[in-house]
Amino acid sequence: MPLSDHEQRLFEQIEQSLSEDPQFASAVRAHDPAHVTRRRLILAGIVTVLGIGVVIGSVIAGGDVAVFGAPIGAVLMFGGLILGLWAQRRGTNVKLKAVDGKASRSVGGSKPPKPGGFTSRMEERWRRRRDNGDIF
Repeated sequence: MPLSDHEQRLFEQIEQSLSEDPQFASAVRAHDPAHVTRRRLILAGIVTVLGIGVVIGSVIAGGDVAVFGAPIGAVLMFGGLILGLWAQRRGTNVKLKAVDGKASRSVGGSKPPKPGGFTSRMEERWRRRRDNGDIF
């Protein structure tokens, strides 16, 4: 149902006043799933690069530094990669919810799961190929 002219003007005024409020914009941005995912991915990249730097620096320094520095750097690299994978995975499964919790919608183009697993799909492809007489 379309909005009346009066409702449309009110809506535009509200939208204009909200867009000019920097506190509201930062509050919305702080809880935006895409922004949170991006921030976590950047943090994961920094931790990974820091780990690589620690490994390279400890190997260059040699001696006792390499004995303790290289494993610490490897743990940092591994932790950064795990954090990045975790953030990327959580970013694709995000759900937005209304403030009162009544409405929700998923973000990120999530598709409903297909029936059967990987093997059943491969078996179906094999059957179709064999039935159609395809070689490749």
